[in-house]
Amino acid sequence: MATKASYSDPRFVNGEVSFWMRSTDQANRRPALSGDITVDVAIVGGGLTGLWTAYYLKKAQPSLSVAIIEREYVGFGASGRNGGWMSAEPAGQFRRYAKSGGVQAARDLQREMFGAVTESVRTAQREGFDEDLQHDGLIHVATNAAQLTRTRHHVAQMREQGWGEDDVFEMTPTDLEQRVRVEGTQGGYWTPHCARVHPAKYTLGLSRVVDALGVKIYESTTALSVAAHQVGTDRGVVSAKFIVEALEGYTLSLKGKSRKLLPMNSSMVITEPLSPAQLDEVGWHGAELVGDAAHSFTYMHRTQDGRIAIGGRGVPYNFRSTFDRDGRTADSAVLQLKQRLGELFPTLADVRLDQSWSGVLGAPRDWCASVNFDRPAGVLSAGGYVGHGLSGTNLAGRTLRDLIMGEDTQLTRLPWVGRKARNWEVEPIRWVGATALYAAYRYADRREYATIESRTHWSARAADFLSGR
Repeated sequence: MATKASYSDPRFVNGEVSFWMRSTDQANRRPALSGDITVDVAIVGGGLTGLWTAYYLKKAQPSLSVAIIEREYVGFGASGRNGGWMSAEPAGQFRRYAKSGGVQAARDLQREMFGAVTESVRTAQREGFDEDLQHDGLIHVATNAAQLTRTRHHVAQMREQGWGEDDVFEMTPTDLEQRVRVEGTQGGYWTPHCARVHPAKYTLGLSRVVDALGVKIYESTTALSVAAHQVGTDRGVVSAKFIVEALEGYTLSLKGKSRKLLPMNSSMVITEPLSPAQLDEVGWHGAELVGDAAHSFTYMHRTQDGRIAIGGRGVPYNFRSTFDRDGRTADSAVLQLKQRLGELFPTLADVRLDQSWSGVLGAPRDWCASVNFDRPAGVLSAGGYVGHGLSGTNLAGRTLRDLIMGEDTQLTRLPWVGRKARNWEVEPIRWVGATALYAAYRYADRREYATIESRTHWSARAADFLSGR
């Protein structure tokens, strides 16, 4: 019987949450909740949505008592596992926000996303958690004719959506060659509105600032249910005037929320530190983030210590929304990402991988993030950032602050506030649909590389239509 192929190296680590977390000091954990408590604001989830909300609330009104409830430890979820892209690209679809709130409102949301990147960077610098953070922008590269057509169309759409002359720049292969040498580049674009972040250092740094402001963070405490002014946990009941659900892809763990957000898997691998000669071959010496224009989408990050982290969907969804909490990655996904690294950078085809890991992002049924407030129950929620949470969480945190403070502001009037999406379908429809969707995207990518056709392959167009993307 043939054995399934896997990446083999005795030093290779699969899982253990993420490379980012393993490269930080996680020895000292915060204590768990020890019984019933009453606070002004209870936040469920110790990721960036919860931390930013707590930060802005305490800055606005220091007398507020705020508690964060976290099942594992701060940054255990997507906040400590992501690709380190603090991007201003919208956490949702412009056309949907424009349909519900008007074109100008959708443009306002886009401008606020620009501002969220700047605000996040400046706050980190001011508060002292900006280690490894650098604001060099984001590059998208097209490596076949169909991808080039899509990037040009996307840039034209961005212009219509409020991106100005200084917000996005089309790039020729010669332009790109001066920043990063990706095999087969035909063109692309660059935007300055993105910063490179070490996710764990950033998230843990913000949590220490929040600690110093007087927020109580209870780790190793599982929230089981959220009701009006009350969070039920395995260690006591938390009563609060306001409750914020900030669980993103882990929202399914709350009673009655199993179909609200689809926990979509995203996997990453990271190389050993590259030599100066290897970095010269790649030509990637800045801190730009780099992504391709394939349907299955690859995102990359050159780290402060000269590694390349590369991520993609791998196995995008597991039956009944299951996932490995420790972040172990399927062997097939590890090999796919290693192969993709070699395709984009042929000189790195045989480079050693140090670690792989996986996490989940929350995908709403309409692929649009939202901020909601059930005023009679005092329950707020934010999430569904569809991969743009490093900046989306900051904007959401400030919006949640204004809603809790009872203020009518430009943020509370943005079109993602009050947005409702229907639940995802029941199983097995959910699994069949997600699996077929990404199979179609992978097939389309293969066909687009096999031909010189400049139009997006029909299978991807059909998948976009059927999925609502």
